[in-house]
Amino acid sequence: MKQIGLISLGCAKNLVDSEMILAMFPHDRFAFTTVLSDADLIVVNTCGFIESAKRESIDTILGLLKYKAKVVVVGCLAERYKEELKSLIPEADLIVAIKDYGSLHLYLKDLLGEEDILPMNPLRRVVSTAPFTAYLRISEGCNNFCSFCAIPFIRGRFVSRPFEEILLEARQLKDSGVKEISLISQDTTIYGSDFPDKKPDICDLLRALEGIGFYSIRLLYLYPSEISDELIDLIAKSKVIAHYFDIPVQCASDKLLKLMRRHCDQKETVALFEKIRKKCPDAVLRTTLIAGFSGETSADQKATLRFLEAIRFDHMGCFTYSPEEGTYGASLPHRVRESTKQRRANELMAAQRKISYNLNKARVGEVMEGLVLGEGKRSGEYRLRSYWNAPDDIDGNIYFTSKRKHEPGEVIKVKITGAFVYDLHGEAIED
Repeated sequence: MKQIGLISLGCAKNLVDSEMILAMFPHDRFAFTTVLSDADLIVVNTCGFIESAKRESIDTILGLLKYKAKVVVVGCLAERYKEELKSLIPEADLIVAIKDYGSLHLYLKDLLGEEDILPMNPLRRVVSTAPFTAYLRISEGCNNFCSFCAIPFIRGRFVSRPFEEILLEARQLKDSGVKEISLISQDTTIYGSDFPDKKPDICDLLRALEGIGFYSIRLLYLYPSEISDELIDLIAKSKVIAHYFDIPVQCASDKLLKLMRRHCDQKETVALFEKIRKKCPDAVLRTTLIAGFSGETSADQKATLRFLEAIRFDHMGCFTYSPEEGTYGASLPHRVRESTKQRRANELMAAQRKISYNLNKARVGEVMEGLVLGEGKRSGEYRLRSYWNAPDDIDGNIYFTSKRKHEPGEVIKVKITGAFVYDLHGEAIED
């Protein structure tokens, strides 16, 4: 029985592809292994979003060449730089671009001399997350063409996944024991915009998913200018959809937002968050920022710092700008020094640490309900996921103690008793 290893790099959308790849190998003919020295085949699903991700992908591939296994490279890096990778790493046994995934099973059959490898199928996945949680991808590609982002060149134009197919997969996940799902795509808010009459849309999809019976439904990757009042109201009134808004804003300088080819300015963005807080007072807000975009000045940095203080996000991530080949941003003058980019990123994160800590302290005494993730760092300690923290390891953790044993996936209530910069601590409310 051949041993299959897989390394998935990058985002949750890539992870779903990895889970579909694993499902190509029938369990009666293949086994999965995390001990790469035992593997006969290792698949590397690469990320090519920014320069650091590209380096990680290449370093990972090079590090696998010491094993006896055949090495297959797939994913975003393979899509953008297939020919370059062939020259750079000729030792790789197979490099397959995303556009060729329909033939991946044929390539693998030839490589391994096996006939039982199945085609990739979105309804056939080996869910690699905990058995009670899963991602649900609802579309592919992107139409925004933000000047810092190469995703439209890698993944193509925005295409909504068929409505009934999503619901079928959701029911399969529910029947397998999944209690929470996180909806993902490159642009979740415009689901259905490419359908006739732009229906069904994201609100229709959410209403249908609510009826399946999940404990929690979470939306990730919401584009700010496309968030409708209907969507905010639906989330605010729902007892199943997490009151959680993941809205990457990138910066708060109107000059830079225009250069980034974003579709909203600072005033509109502030108004959006004020509306969300008014309609959904318990909303958890998360965003992502870019530090050091070309043309950024100290005044632009100060505008973003003031914006952070005004909005007060619960969670925030920041990465330094990386000019991506083929994007409009890569052609812009007045590039910022790497040292300045990093200093500004550090300033933004330092400001957010203070905000997060103060917001977390205000949660002491609050009762949070959620799913037990597993044991914590200390004996008798566990981890919890509530609506406050997403499952992608970007947000903080909720640790809690309890007098009894808890199983992963169990729904419990925890009273928050302590706060840290990123994490919360609490005690289980015993029945």
